Amino acid sequence: MPGAGSGDVQEKQLTADTEKEKNLLPGRRNNAGNLTLPEKKVQEAICVLLVELCERFTFFGIVCNMILFCTVRLGYRNYQAAIVNMCFVGTSMLTPVLAGWLAECLVGRIKLVCICMFLHFLGTALLPIVAFPFEDIYIDKRHILLHTLTKKEQKIVFYFALLTASLGIGGIRAIVCPLSAYNLENCGPKELLSFFNWFYWLINLNSAVVFVSISYIQQSVARNLGFLLPFVSVLMAMITIHMVRGEMIYKPKTDSSLLTTFGVIGSALKMCCVRYRYFSGDVSSWLDHAKEYHGGQYSETQVESTKSLARLFPLFAFQILYRTCIMQIPSGYYLQTMNSNLNFSGFVLPIAAMNVISIVPLLILVPILECINSYLFSSKGSGHSPTIYIVAGQLSAALSVMAAGFSEIHRKHFPQVEQTLSEEVLLVSSMPCFHLAPQYILLGVAEALVTPSCSLLSFWLVPERIRGISMHFLTLFNGAGCFMGAFFVQTAHTGTQGNWFPHLLHEGKLERFFFFLASLMMVNTFGFWTIAHRYSNLNQEYISEFRGSLSEEKEVCLKHDKVVEHYVSGERGA
Repeated sequence: MPGAGSGDVQEKQLTADTEKEKNLLPGRRNNAGNLTLPEKKVQEAICVLLVELCERFTFFGIVCNMILFCTVRLGYRNYQAAIVNMCFVGTSMLTPVLAGWLAECLVGRIKLVCICMFLHFLGTALLPIVAFPFEDIYIDKRHILLHTLTKKEQKIVFYFALLTASLGIGGIRAIVCPLSAYNLENCGPKELLSFFNWFYWLINLNSAVVFVSISYIQQSVARNLGFLLPFVSVLMAMITIHMVRGEMIYKPKTDSSLLTTFGVIGSALKMCCVRYRYFSGDVSSWLDHAKEYHGGQYSETQVESTKSLARLFPLFAFQILYRTCIMQIPSGYYLQTMNSNLNFSGFVLPIAAMNVISIVPLLILVPILECINSYLFSSKGSGHSPTIYIVAGQLSAALSVMAAGFSEIHRKHFPQVEQTLSEEVLLVSSMPCFHLAPQYILLGVAEALVTPSCSLLSFWLVPERIRGISMHFLTLFNGAGCFMGAFFVQTAHTGTQGNWFPHLLHEGKLERFFFFLASLMMVNTFGFWTIAHRYSNLNQEYISEFRGSLSEEKEVCLKHDKVVEHYVSGERGA
């Protein structure tokens, strides 16, 4: 039978994996890299982390001053620049799913890694050469015009560079440095939450360095140093080549692909439509229609794993609007900062450097949260759930956007002054940009509370075999939040004829857009609070049925065989 055959295959795979582990016991050498298993695990983790940091460095380097370039150099209006920025971030979040599918079905993981590395380098090389303001360079006191592209040609190359960079980012995130590559299978909730806290702490520390350095480089006379982006891309490629040669690229289990998850959902929907009259009352969940003994094509284990993932969809859905609020930092908040007084004791602050204000609370809160989590987990065992952190974080995000609305009203009360940005003289408010600090701080607090906690729930409350898939879905919904933000900006501008998202902030009502978004976020927070009890228990009961041994899977196959035999005998008796 199909179920029995699947069990035999898994038993053989388990035996092969056991033999492989025996060959890599501590003290024994690995033929590929002459390393013991612990040494190889440590080297692999270090390489993955370095690639992750390099990729984030280039990503934030692209995002940090994109709005300034689009408005000043390309002549875009504010809402158009914000939409481009949010769409790039959203695309970079969605491309890992596409890269995962290509690696599984068409190209192969190693070949796709090489292609994505080339695309990433191409995009990061084109951006500083063509898109960002690097047209004029000086060599030996001689002025050299690097290129004389028209605005239309510049836009074409700019979008092509963004597309290739986002495709490269997707392949790197999906293949080289997925979370599954950090070997978290044997970690409990306490260890996982600690890992996610410090993982995002390190990522944000890296982004703080980027926002301080790259933003200043792109905005100052030292702009030729912007070629640091392709240099970091080359460094990342070299580390990845080392990982390929040392066979350190993570290979997911064959029974936990994203295609299998979508296949279960598609098969269940198909059976629901075709045979609804016969099976509507015989199953506890509509996904059960995908099981083999209900006429579907998938095993009990695959369907039950997908069901556990489906229980997280409400959690994912409530992250969409939250991610829209977070995306105000590189869009709405950026425009507010760009139209405020950046002079500080004679020094013009880079606009994107204000993002560091939102990162500082996260860097401070993580050690404090670690102490709180250690106490809670020790007193409550594994039953402590971080859902309260998510509720508090979403509330902080709502308050941040509301504060942005009041800051916009306050900003308009100051007289206008001239300010030079990227060699362009702009009329801005004389209000010091530090008056916007509260809204940045509140969003930083929100990120410190929400992102690690949501990652923990997405990773822990599903079977081990689909934890990578669960994190992919979380990324998909976060990407949807970026596109939702772009949709809100376009709708607000079109519906109010530019009043709610104006090109000249002092002539419009940007605060109304912020108040509208804050009201939606308050409703979103209340909605998540009403369902938070579903994820309030981190005990084993959620996933105990999926962590059985191979013998338990064989029992499922035997049960399936008995059902089929009973059905056949019934047909013969009739």
